[in-house]
Amino acid sequence: MGEETTAAKIAQSYVLAGGGSTRFGRDKALVEIDGLPMLLRMRVLLAQVSEQVTIIAPAPRYAPLNVAAVSDRWEGQGPLAGIITALLTTIESGSGAEWNLIVGCDMPFLTREWLSYLAGRAVPSHAEVLSPRSEQGLEPLCSCWRSSAATKLQNAFDGGVRKVTQAMKSLQMEVVDEAEWKRFDSGGRLFWNMNTVADFDEARRIFEAQRA
Repeated sequence: MGEETTAAKIAQSYVLAGGGSTRFGRDKALVEIDGLPMLLRMRVLLAQVSEQVTIIAPAPRYAPLNVAAVSDRWEGQGPLAGIITALLTTIESGSGAEWNLIVGCDMPFLTREWLSYLAGRAVPSHAEVLSPRSEQGLEPLCSCWRSSAATKLQNAFDGGVRKVTQAMKSLQMEVVDEAEWKRFDSGGRLFWNMNTVADFDEARRIFEAQRA
C-alpha cells in the first residue's frame, strides 16, 4: 500500500469537538490517551495529512490548548451542524479548498496511513462526499466532504434533518467498502469511538498494552 498512502496533503481538515458528551459525563476532547488530550491528538494526526487543521467547537472552550477553533453556527444541533459549519468556513475563507477531511474528536485508533489514503481517494473523486462503510454503516465522522456540498446539506438541515446519514442521501456519494479500508485496520478498531467512560478506559488499556 505504499503508493496509495503517499498522496499529497488535503488542503483543509476539521475536528468536531463541540458535542455535549452527555453519555460520557465529561468533555471527551480533554481526556488523555497516551499522555495527550484527544483534541490535541487528533490535531497532530490531521496535520500529517492536511495543510490546515481547524477545530469546530465553542471558541473559548479550548483556548488553554492553543488551538484554532471556530464556533458551531448551530450549537447543540448535532454533528450535521458542525459539518455544515466546517464547509461554510472553508468557502468563506476564500482558500478555494475543494475537499475537507472531517473527523470526530473521539476516535483514538485512526491512523495517518488510513487518513492519507482517504484524502488521496477524495482528490480525484467526482463525488460530494467520500465515506467509509463499516459493519455499523456509513462513517460520516471520518469522511471527506466537498466544500460545495454545504448548500445541499444546509437545505436538508433547514428542512429539519439532523441525522448526518440522512442528509448524505442528498449528495453524490462514493463509498469506501470494507475490502478497501480493512488493510488499514489490523486491530479491528479503526472506527471505534469513545461513547462512554468504559470505552475510554478500554482504549487506555489497549494503548498501555501496546507500550508494554
